[in-house]
Amino acid sequence: MALQGPQKTAAQLAGVVVVMGALAWASVPFYDWFCRVTGFGGVTGVAEAGSDQILDQTITVRFDASKERDMPWEFTPVAREMEVRIGETGLAFYEAYNPTDRPVAGQASYNVTPYTAGGFFEKIACFCFEEQVLQPGERVQMPVTFFVDPEIVKDRDGKYVHTITLSYTFYEIDLPEGHASLETQADINTN
Repeated sequence: MALQGPQKTAAQLAGVVVVMGALAWASVPFYDWFCRVTGFGGVTGVAEAGSDQILDQTITVRFDASKERDMPWEFTPVAREMEVRIGETGLAFYEAYNPTDRPVAGQASYNVTPYTAGGFFEKIACFCFEEQVLQPGERVQMPVTFFVDPEIVKDRDGKYVHTITLSYTFYEIDLPEGHASLETQADINTN
C-alpha cells in the first residue's frame, strides 16, 4: 500500500531531515580533509621527511604570532623571517613564556598566507601538533621544521609567490588530567 497525502509528505520530510543530518555530520571531516589536501584557506601539509629536491630558487618565510584574547602567555617568533631555498628544510623557533603563578595549557592553530601557498608548505615537525603546558614562570623555545614543496614553481598561481607568512595563534585549553592535579596540589601547598 502506497503512502497517501500527509503520510507521504511526513515521510519525505523525515527523509530530508535524515539526509541533512548526515551531510552536516560528514561536512566537518570532509572540509578538514579538503583543506589539507588542497591547502585551501592556508592549511599546510604534513610530511614525514624533507624534500628530496632542492632548487636554487629561494623564498622568504615570515613568522607571525598572536594569542587569543584571554591567553596569558607571551608568544613571539624568535626570528621574524628567513630565506630558504625551495625544497630545503627550514627550522624556526617560537618563544612562549608563562608569566602567571599557575600552569597554563595552550594549543596553537595555524595557517599560511597567501592561501595559494598552503598546499606547498609542508611541516615535518611542529609544536602545534600537540598541546603545550607551561609551568609558572616557564619560558620555552618551540621548533617548527618545514619546507616549501618544489612543485610550487610549476603551479599556475604558486609560481608567483615569493613570500609566505606562517601564522600561529595560541589559545588556552583545559589542563590535561595529570597537570590539573599538580595545580590543585600547588594551591593546597600555598594555602
